[in-house]
Amino acid sequence: MWRIALGVFAILLMGVTQSAQDVQPTCNMCPGGYVPKSEIDAYVTRAIANNLIDHQIRAVDIGKAHVGIGVVHRGKISNPNANVAEHDLVSEVYHVIDGSATLVLGPDLIGKVRRPATDTTVQMLNGPGTTSTGIRNGVVYEIKAGDVVIIPAGTGHQFTKIDDHITYLMMRVDPDKVTPTKNEAQSKADLLTDGRASAGGGTGARFTPPGKAPAR
Repeated sequence: MWRIALGVFAILLMGVTQSAQDVQPTCNMCPGGYVPKSEIDAYVTRAIANNLIDHQIRAVDIGKAHVGIGVVHRGKISNPNANVAEHDLVSEVYHVIDGSATLVLGPDLIGKVRRPATDTTVQMLNGPGTTSTGIRNGVVYEIKAGDVVIIPAGTGHQFTKIDDHITYLMMRVDPDKVTPTKNEAQSKADLLTDGRASAGGGTGARFTPPGKAPAR
């Protein structure tokens, strides 16, 4: 009996091994990437100088999805009724670099209004979504340098208080590839501008008309 059991196990093991050997990478012969700290710092410096908030630094095709790397700088606020942002298709991960804030998260949104398709944030950064007036049963987090925040697509996020400022690295996961890619050369070209046409939000930002590339 044990010989039969060992034989069956050996056949199953061979099948698993063969199956593992048949697996192919989801991104065929794709190169890696690198973003130096100096480039991130350049975006933050420009954001502060021009009253901008959100910039995409890179966006790469990894086979089954696009992954974006951005940096966000927000100034001081204290507003329990601040607008809530939500993205339908793009999930986000924050890694706080500097500063602190009160962030509210939750999927049950109040008073949702679609974001215009012409918004730079929709076209270039995080795809279609809504702006809402509040979050039912939202969970409050006090975030600070070193913390990580995970925001699935469809989850509202609301900054109700920023003590002085907050700067965070942004990773965007876009499985539907609704946002464009951005390589190192495009990033360098972007940094030669004032950033107003490529930034998402901020008093210095301006929206790009549909079908028109950001000014260089």
